[in-house]
Amino acid sequence: MQLKFETLDYQSDAVEAVVRLFEGEPNHTQLFELNAAGASPIVANRLHLVRDEIGKNLNAVQRDFRLPETPIGEHGLNFSVEMETGTGKTYVYLRTVFELNKRYGWKKFVIVVPSVAIREGVVQSIRAMRPHFQTAFDHPVFQSAVYSSDRLNTLRNFAANNHIEILIMNIDAFKKDDNVINRVNESGDAPIEWISGTNPIVVIDEPQNMETELAKQAIDALHPLFVLRYSATHKNPYHKIYSLNPIEAYNKKLVKQIEVEPVLAKNDVNGAYVALKEFVSGKKKLAAKVEIHVADKKETKKKTVSVSSGDDLFDKSGGNESYRHGFIINGLNAEMGEMALSGGQIITLGESDDLIRDEVMKKQIECTIKEHLAKEKRLKPRGIKVLSLFFIDKVANYRNGGKFARWFEEIYRRETGENSDGVHDGYFSQDKDTSGKTKADEDTYDLIMRDKEKLLSFDSPLRFIFSHSALKEGWDNPNVFQICTLNETRSPIKKRQEIGRGLRLAVNQQGERVRDEGVNILTVIPNESYESFATNLQKEYEDECGIKFCNGGVKEKAKRTRQTFRKGFTLDPVFLEIWQRLQHKTRYSVQFSRDELIQTASKAVHGMPTIDKPKITVQKAAIHQTQTDGIWGEERNSWAEQADIEWDIPDVLGEIQKKTRLTRQTLFEIVQQSGRAGDIADNPQRFVDLVSEKIQTALHGLMIEGIEYFRLSENGEYAQSLARWQELEEIGAEFFMNEYTFKVNQNDGNKQEKTIFADYIPLDSNTEKRFAQDCESHEDVQLYFKLPDWFKIPTPIGNYNPDWAVVMRNRERIFFVAETKNTGKGIQDGVSEKQLSLKEQQKIVCARKHFEVFDGIEYRVVQKLNEL
Repeated sequence: MQLKFETLDYQSDAVEAVVRLFEGEPNHTQLFELNAAGASPIVANRLHLVRDEIGKNLNAVQRDFRLPETPIGEHGLNFSVEMETGTGKTYVYLRTVFELNKRYGWKKFVIVVPSVAIREGVVQSIRAMRPHFQTAFDHPVFQSAVYSSDRLNTLRNFAANNHIEILIMNIDAFKKDDNVINRVNESGDAPIEWISGTNPIVVIDEPQNMETELAKQAIDALHPLFVLRYSATHKNPYHKIYSLNPIEAYNKKLVKQIEVEPVLAKNDVNGAYVALKEFVSGKKKLAAKVEIHVADKKETKKKTVSVSSGDDLFDKSGGNESYRHGFIINGLNAEMGEMALSGGQIITLGESDDLIRDEVMKKQIECTIKEHLAKEKRLKPRGIKVLSLFFIDKVANYRNGGKFARWFEEIYRRETGENSDGVHDGYFSQDKDTSGKTKADEDTYDLIMRDKEKLLSFDSPLRFIFSHSALKEGWDNPNVFQICTLNETRSPIKKRQEIGRGLRLAVNQQGERVRDEGVNILTVIPNESYESFATNLQKEYEDECGIKFCNGGVKEKAKRTRQTFRKGFTLDPVFLEIWQRLQHKTRYSVQFSRDELIQTASKAVHGMPTIDKPKITVQKAAIHQTQTDGIWGEERNSWAEQADIEWDIPDVLGEIQKKTRLTRQTLFEIVQQSGRAGDIADNPQRFVDLVSEKIQTALHGLMIEGIEYFRLSENGEYAQSLARWQELEEIGAEFFMNEYTFKVNQNDGNKQEKTIFADYIPLDSNTEKRFAQDCESHEDVQLYFKLPDWFKIPTPIGNYNPDWAVVMRNRERIFFVAETKNTGKGIQDGVSEKQLSLKEQQKIVCARKHFEVFDGIEYRVVQKLNEL
């Protein structure tokens, strides 16, 4: 198969953006011939145009493409082209080489790359595009070569030849003094001078990987005529002259559309799960981050905790009984990537003993195969070969009968009735688990790059590719339609890297690009929810591309602001009068019977919904991207299957006792009378969490029904409270301004100052903001203020902080504490408290009983001021 290429409008724009920088420069073709005939064997590029003229051209190009104008002196002759992955960046800069030669006669070009993967991609691109450029530019003579320290004659040919010369160099080959190319030989010269003497035009592919001082010095040592920088993610966009960002490319259908089909585990919080995430070097001792099942007051969740040698995971887990024996950290070994536990277990970095994780990865492989076969059935008649790519983090899980290979063969045979020989293979470095930086990786990348057309052909049976080194920039294939992330821990791969391997538009067996939207859909099968996938992708666009989303997408970050208070408000008689009534603290007592608790709680437990067994869920969602609304997923389908796993049963009553603090006998009677003890085996940890929640709800309900408040003595309480106000009056308080922040009316000398705040009141809702506005304008309001977060009322379900203190005067002065809520329009005006959450309702009940022991304070739950 021979790939066919075409020049698209946006690609022509990117080429023209560079060419226009040098309008006014003469064509140097004849000049090169004269130089070649002289004494010097070097044929060099020359630039006659002065910098000021190039600067004018630069700003004209930037204006035409609506990019920020930059003065030429700011970055010198460094120019940046931003193009999203999969839109033909390599094609664009190679075409630019031929256009610059055609317009201005320049002949010497060096392409600098950061890795072997990208180098081999460039070599493959030049080979594949040679016939296209020969036709497009009337058969120019050109030579391309890869620099190698054992073939220095290549440099002499590069310097002396009088036609287009393209030299491809890895930055690591010439950025250090001891590189062969930089060593001075017997004649007193260094090989790099053969390049620098030509004043080459330097093209940097993925320049964000070459921003160190050493790399910059190495580029300068080439004595470039000018530097062109091409990337989808510029770290420093020197003189940006063209931009095609990922959102534009996606919405113009220049790349595949994306859908995600995440496979997730639900309710998988049983057992002593341990995953070693990373090591953290400290000043005194080595630490590590470990993910475990942590039990809090409400439920058990997966959570990452920091540990050092000697720590007990039982303590770190909140006393989760699964970790009581054998889970003390006996040792950490960062070099080996291991953590030793007192029970004899050795946990390896990146691994976990999560019982359900294997089931999730097996389901991911199944979903990938099914999706692949469905697309294959639809696209093969159109001459389009479908490829699927699996990202794995351990070669051992695939090679030599590893579990991924076994699962794949089993599922493929089940789905097709055929043997899987030849349809799947792995691209690894001599079957060793490497990080992508060794000589062995070069062998891997050579194979990947040189077989791209073969992979696209029906002549090759290979359709499913397992890899780990190919995660970096530089490897992709236009017919990758499925990407599956198989990691024993949650994927650490960036979303842009993940989708970038399959974004290119598909090609058919004639090597022609297929632009049908119904064909170009990339399905990603990740190990995270589609909401998380979309959120992370959006964050990467913001961080790496500087894209700003607005409206429903990314809101402007809240601004940190200082709130100031009205000077002298603590001496205001009206403030003092209401504060003297409010400042007293209370305690409460409760009364209920044990029998009543058992009856109420067992009834609540009996009425619980069915306790779900651990499940594996599969969702399918389309990913949408716009500059205004950001990136989000739209769910199209979902289904779930139960995971058939047997769990060790913990001490259920003991675990519930920790959460409720009731006696084992009482808990035994509640569970027995509920008739739900049989649910324990289905999901023991969820049983503990849900039963504890129901018992606590019943307990709190009884406590609140029988609650009684008592005022505490006034010993020093008032002075202490007033001191806190005086501190705020003096120094103010920091807060984050948002759309609900209320700006207090400035005192014009005639208007009464109605609040203790001088400028802003931090608020959390439109209801609160409307309430503040009404207080400010209402004639009867003498004083209003938001109660501080340290003003708390104790309740059995946690402290309660009311919203407002209001002093109104008509015929007499009335003191209110107001809680503002909005439950929507009901049968009559006001708040329908039954629509509030149970916890809110219970705190309101407590607040009413609390304020009953205060003289002259009216507690109300309202939506608007006029309800007072």
